[in-house]
Amino acid sequence: MTKKKDINVLRVTYLRGPNIWTYRPVIEAWLDIGELENFPSNTIPGLYERLTTLLPGMIEHRCGVGEPGGFFERLRDGTYAGHILEHVVLELQNLAGMRTGFGQTRQTAEGSGIYKMAFRTRQENVGRAALAAGRELLMACIEDRPYDLQAAVAKLTDMVERLCLGPSTNSIVDAAIDRAVPHIRLTDGNLVQLGHGARQRRIWTAETDNTSAIAEGIASDKDMTKSILASCGVPVPEGALVDTEDEAWEEAQDIGLPVVVKPSDANHGRGVTLNLSNEADVRKAFHIAVERGDSSQVIVERFVVGDEHRLLVVGRKVVAASRGESVWVTADGESTVTQLVDAQINSDPRRGHNEEHPLNPVEPETSPEVQLVLQGQGLAHDSVPEAGRKVLIAINGNVANDVTDLVHPAVAEMAALAARAVGLDIAGIDLVAQDISRPLEEQGGAIIEVNASPGLLAHLKPAPGGTPRPVGAAIIEEMFAPGENGRIPIVGVAGTCHTALIARLTAWQLQVSGRYAGVACEEGVYLNGRKIARGPLTEWESGQRLLLNKNVEAAVFANGNRMILTEGLAYDRCTVGVVTDTRGHDRLGEFYIDDPEQMFRVLRTQVDVVLSDGVAVLNAGDEQVAGMARLCDGDVLFYAVREDAAPLAAHRSEGGRAVFGRGGSFVMAIGADEVAELPASCLPNDADECREAVLAAIGTGWAMGLSPDLIAAALRTFEWKNRAA
Repeated sequence: MTKKKDINVLRVTYLRGPNIWTYRPVIEAWLDIGELENFPSNTIPGLYERLTTLLPGMIEHRCGVGEPGGFFERLRDGTYAGHILEHVVLELQNLAGMRTGFGQTRQTAEGSGIYKMAFRTRQENVGRAALAAGRELLMACIEDRPYDLQAAVAKLTDMVERLCLGPSTNSIVDAAIDRAVPHIRLTDGNLVQLGHGARQRRIWTAETDNTSAIAEGIASDKDMTKSILASCGVPVPEGALVDTEDEAWEEAQDIGLPVVVKPSDANHGRGVTLNLSNEADVRKAFHIAVERGDSSQVIVERFVVGDEHRLLVVGRKVVAASRGESVWVTADGESTVTQLVDAQINSDPRRGHNEEHPLNPVEPETSPEVQLVLQGQGLAHDSVPEAGRKVLIAINGNVANDVTDLVHPAVAEMAALAARAVGLDIAGIDLVAQDISRPLEEQGGAIIEVNASPGLLAHLKPAPGGTPRPVGAAIIEEMFAPGENGRIPIVGVAGTCHTALIARLTAWQLQVSGRYAGVACEEGVYLNGRKIARGPLTEWESGQRLLLNKNVEAAVFANGNRMILTEGLAYDRCTVGVVTDTRGHDRLGEFYIDDPEQMFRVLRTQVDVVLSDGVAVLNAGDEQVAGMARLCDGDVLFYAVREDAAPLAAHRSEGGRAVFGRGGSFVMAIGADEVAELPASCLPNDADECREAVLAAIGTGWAMGLSPDLIAAALRTFEWKNRAA
């Protein structure tokens, strides 16, 4: 077909917080589809077939139809390039391992060819790359030319693995989201803040801010760990530290063969050689341990008969358990041991070098531990065993078979005791037992290691047939008591009328009530009334400063309209959301916001994020603002300069709370009952032009649970001479 005008991406904005599209971060792209505005999908020959063949997974996209296959139906019946691109980008992210589902596309004006498209992404750079790749893919399908989907997905997958949270950390964050605990990623790695301000906690994969550095130090010293465990009555294999290979052999003879040789700081099985039964192997294993460890000291200990198990202890209980198994290959008489390992072991999709894989690849050519096992069978990595021979590659090389439901209570109790003895709040307990459903003492089992920062993937992605365990949820339950979610009281103020003044008045009320309050507004950032250097920060970044500060017990934000449109809100949800007015659309034409209805959509963002136990404080003197009451998940409090404002009167008739002016006073009412009347003496003589802002602040303080007397005291003591406009 004749080549049509390209899809031009005019602007790309990453909205990092709640925005006009959704509660979650999205990328908003402005598209000019040009001549394609005249060519919906059903008029482009072969587009449907090419696109559905290339991306068959889009069959799951429900689109506006509301059921799987909905998007394909729209594509077949006729839809436009902007909408198609939205779904292509979402599917590319899904194929790369970053599951997303939300997307919306809207035309800016009838027949203009200019569209705003928003799509959910978990990482900005991945989302931008998916947008670029999606555009290329769609144009290739429109123009009937080849497209290398595999290469594009491989590139995106690599970005996901490098830039996104690892699967272990992500399982904890997902569990936090399920508990309504907010999170902030603090670095490009896996350091994450859970909660806000003074109620925050932090995790670093499977470490928490309660994970003791002393306990980690003990766990990394295997000899000290064994000594502490033994003193607590935990069964451990007898053994000793040695400094030379001669000492290693002497100790092995004293203990009795077979033995285990490993570095004193062994971790993740590095440098550990099992079931050694002769002098030559013990000496070789000693050198392997020295080379693979971080210290020169080596442990020789009794070999415990049985399978290795990993028990995950969170707090005071075992929440998951996996059993190891020996790894074998079966020879075909033609392939080397390395080739057999690649074909029969490393082909397991659970094996890989990144965090997505619970098991590491086995590498006979470079692994001295594997080479020693092969040598005991008269083989090397390049040997070609006879057909049908079973070759042992590693003992306990697969620790991924879920056995959580089989763990004997006494074994679980012993594992929890081991974690407490070392001092870890989260620990991976390695033990060897023939039968995990029996007490260790009955079978000569023993705990061989206690590990800090344990891997979670074996429990999240067990061997086929195993049950994935909700270990992330267990960690969140340990960090946050029932009913706690790490949230501090947050107030958000939106509109154009005295928003900074309302924010500072509200913060002062909170300070008077005894809370350490922070404010982020157009003037800067304030901590307990003290302005701190703002620096070259965006409004969103200024707001984040409050949420990261461990001193802050309550935070107040004045949100500009441009901030909502260009960055999103700095918080996910709020306790109180204030909207003052819906003016300002005449200054936002560059965003295609040019009428009151579109302005309504911008400002409703502040009401949409009010928590279900929170309050929306709305100006009843602005009918559009009052109309936002129906959107609030929580309660609604109206304020107005005039008590006869129709929305306020209707709200009071239904028993709702309201604040209004009467003469020079400010009246607080619940339905027909007037709770309090604050006199004009609360304000300085020159503050009359701010009455509407004062009413909003009174309503906000009341919504925060403050008493009328305290609110009046705060108004009298506020530094009005420094008030914001």
